[in-house]
Amino acid sequence: MGSLMLLDTASLYYRAFFGVPDTVRAPDGTPVNAVRGLLDTISRLVRGRLVACLDADWRPAFRVAAIPSYKAHRLAADGTEETPPALAAQIPLIEEVLNVSGMAVAGQPGFEADDVMATLSARSAEPVDVVTGDRDMFQLVDDARGVRIIYTVRGLLNMDVIDEAAVTAKYGIPGRAYADFAALRGDPSDGLPGVPGVGEKTAAALIGTFGSIEGIITALEAGHGGFPRGSRDKLEKARDYLDVSLSVVRVVEDVPLPQIGGQLPVVPADPDRLKELGDRWGLGSSLNRFVTAVSQA
Repeated sequence: MGSLMLLDTASLYYRAFFGVPDTVRAPDGTPVNAVRGLLDTISRLVRGRLVACLDADWRPAFRVAAIPSYKAHRLAADGTEETPPALAAQIPLIEEVLNVSGMAVAGQPGFEADDVMATLSARSAEPVDVVTGDRDMFQLVDDARGVRIIYTVRGLLNMDVIDEAAVTAKYGIPGRAYADFAALRGDPSDGLPGVPGVGEKTAAALIGTFGSIEGIITALEAGHGGFPRGSRDKLEKARDYLDVSLSVVRVVEDVPLPQIGGQLPVVPADPDRLKELGDRWGLGSSLNRFVTAVSQA
């Protein structure tokens, strides 16, 4: 059986931007460290079917409507996502290189790359590896379907493979319960408040006892016991948040995407433009290795 690899493209180019020296520049002096770093990363990862997933909307309206603080701290003055200027200048180039290379690229207006990856994962009849540095994607692990996270937080040469056992070992929760756990705990990096006063240990204890946020709400309404000391009052006060939290934390698995194969090898969609971009921006050996990897896989 083959496999499908989904790339959290923004996560990878952010890591490249901060991990590759900014002395890597185009002939005119423009930094291209994120571009070259991403291309080198993809070259090392290529196998099976491969899709680069993009944020067509980094802060979807449906998530903001549920929790207005969602990613609000990342807003720039013009309403776009606050991004280091030297990286922002490279993103259009990254997207164009991927598109003209012939590699499968997926994004959908109104949704984040997380939702795109979740949808493609749900559609796949083959095992799936999701390459990301975002722990929110741990909610996708599914041993029965062969869905794993290739977690890049420790670097591209020391990636962790996250399956259900790894989620359980790290957080003390069932392997498929990460979204409920994350909603309870919160995540400041996403502006997700969580339940005030409920940290990782209490969140894990609640999931261990009640299984899910739905189970917690049912127990609250029924007056059941079994809550960790002091947590019932905190949960009661956070009922409005509990009612909407999963609509933000859970990824969408039915994004209206066209059929996307991702089969390799590929033929560049526009070889002349690809060469022009390589020459103009000094992408050199990084582009050559990338093109070789995706055209000979």
